[in-house]
Amino acid sequence: MSKIRMAQYGTKHGHAVSWIASMLSNPQVELAGVYEPDPVRRQELMENDTVFRQVRHWYHSAEEMLGDPTIKAVTSEGLNAESLDQTEQIVNAGKHVLYDKPAGDNWHQWQRIVQRAEEQSLVLQMGYMFRYHHGFRQVAEWARSGLLGQVFSVRAHMSTNIPAGREGTGYNTRDTISRHHGGIFYDLGGHMLDQVVWLLGRPNKVTAFLRNDTTDAIPAFKDNTLGVFEYDKAIAIIDIAAMETRPMARRFEVYGTKGSAIVVEPFEPAHTLRLCLEEAGGGYDKGLHMIPVPEQGRQETHDLSLAAFIATIRGEQPPDRGYAHELLVQETLLRATGGVMGG
Repeated sequence: MSKIRMAQYGTKHGHAVSWIASMLSNPQVELAGVYEPDPVRRQELMENDTVFRQVRHWYHSAEEMLGDPTIKAVTSEGLNAESLDQTEQIVNAGKHVLYDKPAGDNWHQWQRIVQRAEEQSLVLQMGYMFRYHHGFRQVAEWARSGLLGQVFSVRAHMSTNIPAGREGTGYNTRDTISRHHGGIFYDLGGHMLDQVVWLLGRPNKVTAFLRNDTTDAIPAFKDNTLGVFEYDKAIAIIDIAAMETRPMARRFEVYGTKGSAIVVEPFEPAHTLRLCLEEAGGGYDKGLHMIPVPEQGRQETHDLSLAAFIATIRGEQPPDRGYAHELLVQETLLRATGGVMGG
């Protein structure tokens, strides 16, 4: 079977290097090259980054890359402030796209991009890596199968630690993220919303608390945030801060009328799931179970995500999430951060 030629547009997203590593290691992919619009950044990576130094070709323009008919798919890895436009260019060029989170600030533009991708039967997959996390997948399976009964509560805590001042050339800074209304919730909330709406669908009402409690030098940055998502018979709560002491105590919890399931911290690498059942089911006895999770780091979740993307392009499987889901995650995120009006 011939390899699928892929390229990457942009390098300033925090996950950009992981997708390069995944493409280089996947035997079904030929990495044709990378286009980075910033020449200083491009030179820096060519000289200093051990993974990017393995890239054999750097394009001089987006047109050179997107105009190559042998390239079938592109990863979109620019800064959050530039990646929506870049993704639209990729889709307009007729390429499948694996687009890293989140899907921009412009809701109408994102709707247009998804519609255009669907019209061309292009695979458009968001880079929410927890879709391919053993623990999250198992919890979702339990919840969606009915093992937990009626899900009435989901709680997610996914804070991080971003220094107030960052040395070197990192782009995931408080100042950079402050360009987006919602701050750290905009940056990370989509990961948890990807799980929440997969379990519960579109919330009836969204209420968010977006505060700046420790970043005096950047008033626009929201560093202490909470989103509440109301359903007919359920509530989901997501809290994210930018200044939690490392290692962060990240958790994902699903509660139902017949049981509960929790991805116990840490997420990465996850070690344990907590399953509690009111009655026996799903191969488990009634009561509490602490279930080991196979060892899995961040890179493996990217590798599995890319493998699913390639399998979908080849027609070997349907997409793990469809166009409607990718729209719903972003709409819900923007409802929380103010990009879509109305709770």
